[in-house]
Amino acid sequence: MLRDFGVEGVGRALDGGQGTSWLVGGLVFKPEVPAVVEGLDRIREDGFRLAAPCRTREGSFESHGWSATRWVAGCSPDGAWRDVVEAGRAFHRAVAGIARPAFVDERQDWWARGDRVAWGERDVVFRAEFAGVADRLAEGLEPLGASQLVHADLTQNVLLAPVLPPAIIDISPYWRPVAYAEGVVVADAVCWHGADASLLELVGVSVPAVARALMFRMATTNERDDLPDVWDEARRYERAAAAIGL
Repeated sequence: MLRDFGVEGVGRALDGGQGTSWLVGGLVFKPEVPAVVEGLDRIREDGFRLAAPCRTREGSFESHGWSATRWVAGCSPDGAWRDVVEAGRAFHRAVAGIARPAFVDERQDWWARGDRVAWGERDVVFRAEFAGVADRLAEGLEPLGASQLVHADLTQNVLLAPVLPPAIIDISPYWRPVAYAEGVVVADAVCWHGADASLLELVGVSVPAVARALMFRMATTNERDDLPDVWDEARRYERAAAAIGL
């Protein structure tokens, strides 16, 4: 399998993620084959680095059930939300011309279903714990502009390193407005990382973008049946909605 991707050597297990990633010869290998956006491995990196998907010698993105991306140096930022948002903006400028991937309409995972709820493309009955805040968030939803390919999970998938541009990893491809992807970063920061409402102005993200992102995250949570503490999740969404004035 390694030779199919043009590398050899002994691998090193990497921290983070699912604990199943290995670094060999400058490539990161995972025992899974995610849907790959055509053209993503050929974009021009301007203001960011990309852990781009790699092809085998035969041109495939997988070998024996494994996929590979280019390894990029860096560490997850600790509250550097402006850097994360700016990295996302540079990435989204670079991918603006990529065509809509067919697979975005075919996915049926938690996140895809939650995303469709947030955009009114799927009906849902929210759990009692989420129903009230869902109604409040709905009042803040507005159009966010034209859709394009976006990375809708940038929050912990931007790496920073001294003197290097920020690195984008683990692309979560959606066909939505860029503002939505930025709203997800702010929503996550407020819900899970202790940020406050001043972050919206700091990074230039609108209330409607954050409201849509919170609806996405909450609708995704609503799909799950493995939550250890539903009330804790509900309180986080409640606080975040209040923080943005809804």
